Amino acid sequence: MHHPITSRRPARALAAVAALAACLGLLTACGEDEADDKGAPAASGAPATAGFPVKLPNAWGSTEVKEKPVKVATVSDGDTAIALALGIVPVITPDVEDGGEVAAFKQRAIDKLGAGELKTYDDTDGTAYEDIAAEEPDVILGMGSWSMQADYAKLTPIAPVVTFTDKKHADTLTWEERLRTAARALGRTAEAEKVIRDNDRAAKAAAAAHPEFKGKTYTYAVVHPEQVSFMSYADQDPGPFERLGFTKTGKARGYGPDKNGVSLENLDQLDADVLLVTYPFGDKGVLSPKELEGNKLFRSLGAVKNKHFAVLPSENSLATAIAYPDALSAPWVTEQLTPILAKAVAGE
Repeated sequence: MHHPITSRRPARALAAVAALAACLGLLTACGEDEADDKGAPAASGAPATAGFPVKLPNAWGSTEVKEKPVKVATVSDGDTAIALALGIVPVITPDVEDGGEVAAFKQRAIDKLGAGELKTYDDTDGTAYEDIAAEEPDVILGMGSWSMQADYAKLTPIAPVVTFTDKKHADTLTWEERLRTAARALGRTAEAEKVIRDNDRAAKAAAAAHPEFKGKTYTYAVVHPEQVSFMSYADQDPGPFERLGFTKTGKARGYGPDKNGVSLENLDQLDADVLLVTYPFGDKGVLSPKELEGNKLFRSLGAVKNKHFAVLPSENSLATAIAYPDALSAPWVTEQLTPILAKAVAGE
């Protein structure tokens, strides 16, 4: 499957944004007594070690967290998002920005927690084990790491590693599943459930504000260097588009994670009630924006002719966040995507 990003980190316009702002905020849990995922109320005065030790299976054996962790290290940006969403400032994280601007949704969480700049390690050559060990973490989050096969044995002597139960899960787990597993190890299941509930509430509020979305078909395409990719294929997990009421086209059944290329002579396969395209590689894509949008067959599509076509920006992290949703980006995607979709449906 081709991913629409270039970085290493293996959704009535004005009325909707205003409504979402009230619903969204930063979806971290702070100070409320919520039921955990087993239905038991959170104990406000419970000792820090209540519910511990926690033993979690993983693809390489199992992990035991003896006491509620305080110092948490992360080995992927998705894991950093999990920690921040649960109200934890990691003691060290990978430097996925490489000196670039921090994504807006991530910066919002950092500011909310008063964290300043996160302490990072250079991950150009992979996970920096010595840098992580120097911080003496209580636990290492690896729910979103694609290098865990190589990392696990080197990380376990440092601290308990919380990761997935099947190697295939590096690609297939939803952000909610990753969040819930990590939250068990961190003693923050109630907080995780609040994050999930608040995100679901925000998506439902946006959908309710735009009944015109319901039942409209969509296609989401990404222009990669080697192909135009049909990303909204049939088996793709329901993403932010479907949470807002859209449905995949019938053509989606002809595509999958390993068969998603659309040839130039078959660009009509992209047509739908709404067509969304992103160009994360700019002019280095198989077609530049000018070339694709000037293509005669592309211009003949109903969605294009009737102005139900929109380009999703990649420079503000929206394309990346759609490709790799996490506990921080999911509500921000809804916030950013809703007005774009509203204009596309209206043909503006």
